[in-house]
Amino acid sequence: MAASIAVPASGNLTVDQLGLLIDAGDVDTVIVAFADMQGRLVGKRVSARLFREEVQEHGAETCNYLLAVDVEMNTVAGYAMSSWERGYGDMAMRPDLSTLRRIPWLPGTALVMADLEWLDDQPVVQSPRAILRTQLDRLAARDLVPFVGTELEFIVFENTYRDAWARRYDGLTPASDYNIDYALLASSRMEPLLRDIRLGMDGAGMYCEGVKGECNLGQQEIAFRYAHALNTCDNHAIYKNGAKEIADQHGQSLTFMAKFNEREGNSCHIHLSVRGADGSPVMAGDGEHGFSPLMEHWIAGQLAAMRELSLFFAPNINSYKRYVDGSFAPTAIAWGLDNRTCALRVVGHGASLRVENRVPGGDVNQYLATAAIIAAGLHGIENELELEPLFEGNAYGSGKPRVPTTLREAAELFEGSAIAHQAFGDEVVEHYLNNARVEQTAFDAAITDWERVRGFERF
Repeated sequence: MAASIAVPASGNLTVDQLGLLIDAGDVDTVIVAFADMQGRLVGKRVSARLFREEVQEHGAETCNYLLAVDVEMNTVAGYAMSSWERGYGDMAMRPDLSTLRRIPWLPGTALVMADLEWLDDQPVVQSPRAILRTQLDRLAARDLVPFVGTELEFIVFENTYRDAWARRYDGLTPASDYNIDYALLASSRMEPLLRDIRLGMDGAGMYCEGVKGECNLGQQEIAFRYAHALNTCDNHAIYKNGAKEIADQHGQSLTFMAKFNEREGNSCHIHLSVRGADGSPVMAGDGEHGFSPLMEHWIAGQLAAMRELSLFFAPNINSYKRYVDGSFAPTAIAWGLDNRTCALRVVGHGASLRVENRVPGGDVNQYLATAAIIAAGLHGIENELELEPLFEGNAYGSGKPRVPTTLREAAELFEGSAIAHQAFGDEVVEHYLNNARVEQTAFDAAITDWERVRGFERF
């Protein structure tokens, strides 16, 4: 019976195709999801019947505190949109039906991404997807379309997530014993897990390009084909969540945190190119290095806004531990042609010409980071900023301005940024400043293992 159903075996779905799968009993659950401030998928599992009868048209309610909690899901003070005083009311998840897809690693399951609205149909402007949509609209007003690829690294461990939790994440066994950058032999030990992740993501409608080993023990990177900025950010959220679920099914765990240990951190380099609405490669031109004036202004805007917008590239205390000289994580705000010591690495030519932002780590909220890149580029275009000469050589010792070194510094720069206030609005700026303050306050109050080891007996 199933073989006669005229729907794809996997991948993206139309509403009609989903209906056929529901009728055949092949899909019984639909996840309605969105990314929270930390970039995590949250939402509801609803019965497929209810989704078809009600949710796909009218949406589903969820508590507005999901955009006003800390990493531990504790309600915290300081958010204008959600508080005890406001009663922690609801917001609506409105399914974006263009994102419907199967989730092969969860039997009988489909998923749809949602936009958030208040119950009066007004958008929740603080939601990461809405923040990105605002910047996409600014580009569209100039007949420009952004294409994005995100390169997420992660570290695999032989321990289950529950075992890792019980150990307080100490003494875990990485899935390799030495540096496996581009190495095939030791990476093959992880191939059962990696293959299931790759095939799972292909089955969820993504274009998986491949996988390679990285420098840290058990570290890998799975790459996906670039796509429109919103599609890539949605796919990023589903992949990140799904990779953890698949690892859990294998009795293993993996982490995307920016800096798990003193070795190499997990990066999330973001490649972004802009094209005309007709598909024309507007970044390429007849200027120096094959650049158009738009490309020159775009890079100049990235450089000018980098420090002020770093909160959207590095949102956590741990994010800033990655920025170590000579670590392949950038410290200098400079641009270069295929130069991995710079924060901005320009690669490709002609239609493939693009800028790689090397500042974000694996913990980044990709919607916010992509929105910040677009806002910075538009700042350069609107003000016709002049591009400084490219940097050649080792940028770590260049004396160029530095990426902020702490969350506290990044938050202060974000708070005082005219670029951030103009691009995102005061509500958004204050919302994410409060998130940074909550994290900073929690960290300042914590007693670390490092302090105990150094001070228990010897102080």
